[in-house]
Amino acid sequence: MTSSVPERADRAPLTTDELAARIARDIPAGSYVNLGIGQPTRIAEHLSPDAGIVLHTENGMLGMGPAASGDEIDPDLTNAGKVPVTELPGAAYFHQADSFGMMRGGHLDVCVLGAFQVSVHGDLANWHTGDPDAIPAVGGAMDLAVGAKEVLVMMKLFTRDGAPKLVPACTYPLTGQACVRRVYTDHGVFEPGPDGVKVLETYGVTVADLRDRLGVDLLV
Repeated sequence: MTSSVPERADRAPLTTDELAARIARDIPAGSYVNLGIGQPTRIAEHLSPDAGIVLHTENGMLGMGPAASGDEIDPDLTNAGKVPVTELPGAAYFHQADSFGMMRGGHLDVCVLGAFQVSVHGDLANWHTGDPDAIPAVGGAMDLAVGAKEVLVMMKLFTRDGAPKLVPACTYPLTGQACVRRVYTDHGVFEPGPDGVKVLETYGVTVADLRDRLGVDLLV
């Protein structure tokens, strides 16, 4: 059977910046968005200034701009990951308790989080691997997972050891259940759901390759 999925097997997997740009294209204009600590913050560099997208940080800011550099750096102006950022016209600051109230109260349209694992049903595990030496770091992820209207995940599809991170069931402690709407990875874009994982596009591999490597039901 011929796949209807756009398979770009003749190119390399997406780089982090290419993946960030790919996600940025899918964020609706005018959205209020939280970008999780780590790779998701790179999405800020690829948002169109004309889209009217307002970035929220859990440490108490609306109207965050791209990362700061050079003379733009202000040590008192950072995102939740302590990375220096810029502010856009109209930016506002508030108490962190108010920020979490926004997160929990359903006021954010989109959040983009990293993940250790995502299950075929959209369960999210991104705060602890269970390793005795690992430092648990849930932060505001649980609040975002249940409070944002749409949860997107940005992650590598495989670990450094080659183990899949898109799995039949999460083996790490859960952040949220059935909360992930779409998963963006270096090898493809996926939509988890009750019937399996829908493949939207692939990079550097075919759907057949992914079926062999992932061990989950892939729908096209």
